[in-house]
Amino acid sequence: MKKLEIGIIGGAGYTAGELVRLLLNHPKTNINFVYSTSNAGNKLHQVHQDLIGNTEINFTSEINKNIDVLFLCLGHGNSTAFLANNSFSENTKIIDLSNDFRLIADKIFEGKEFVYGLPELQKEAIKNAKYIANPGCFATALQLAILPLAANGLLKKDIHINAVTGATGAGTSLSKTTHFTWRDNNFSHYKAFTHQHLGEINQTVNQLQSDFNSEINFMPNRGNFSRGIFATTYTKFEGSIEDAIKIYKDFYKEAAFTFVSDKEIHMKQVVNTNKCLIHLMKFENKLLITSTIDNLLKGASGQAIQNMNLMYGFEENLGLNLKANYF
Repeated sequence: MKKLEIGIIGGAGYTAGELVRLLLNHPKTNINFVYSTSNAGNKLHQVHQDLIGNTEINFTSEINKNIDVLFLCLGHGNSTAFLANNSFSENTKIIDLSNDFRLIADKIFEGKEFVYGLPELQKEAIKNAKYIANPGCFATALQLAILPLAANGLLKKDIHINAVTGATGAGTSLSKTTHFTWRDNNFSHYKAFTHQHLGEINQTVNQLQSDFNSEINFMPNRGNFSRGIFATTYTKFEGSIEDAIKIYKDFYKEAAFTFVSDKEIHMKQVVNTNKCLIHLMKFENKLLITSTIDNLLKGASGQAIQNMNLMYGFEENLGLNLKANYF
């Protein structure tokens, strides 16, 4: 089988840089073009400086409409505008990394029906999909923390979440909260109770447990590190810790990248990988679920390639056997 021809739109951001790094080492892909109007003509490694020696590809302002797979790495709201102005071959599969098509109300666009691309939720639907809405980074970490409870109808009370993300979660655009002098030795919350990823989290919970009518209280935080998400979620749970562990391990027994750890976890175990690690603890009538991912990999580009692998019948972990930055 010849290699898949890949196009990337919005090639200068963090997610695109990680996508390029992974695709260059994927045995079934060839990067056909990386589109960026602001960097057209420049070498990829002039922007993504970790790619020096790996590729001499240039950014381009021209698009090949006959590629096999198109990855959209655009800011939220921009994928819709791009697809409205650019058409591709009927055989081109599209994986969008923005939030434009994640919600059921937005999943159909100009005759294209986007499938929500969380493999642990609906692997079979992804295998048969032509268009994928890649989940958000926080949404991935938080859904993987509560999917097993929802699937078993066990979410009975409010869910409380506190999660911290690295500076890359804000993208490459400069702002006062990503400036080194602001971020260093600092900590803050943002979008308290209103983060945009709550829409897809609530949607998935109700897909699995239609009678859930309690609150999901989400407090996102900015951490003074570059990449990774560390989330603690708790809710009422009447069973024992042994019951909870069995529920989670049974739910994820076929998962390629999501694992339940018997020991407490920390973020360095997953940074630079496509893994999600989960740990469970019971305190009185509360179940604490700790989950951690790399926001740029399992939370974005790695999961996008995981979805591509499923769409083409490749091994799910192809090109994604990565070592964590453990030390």
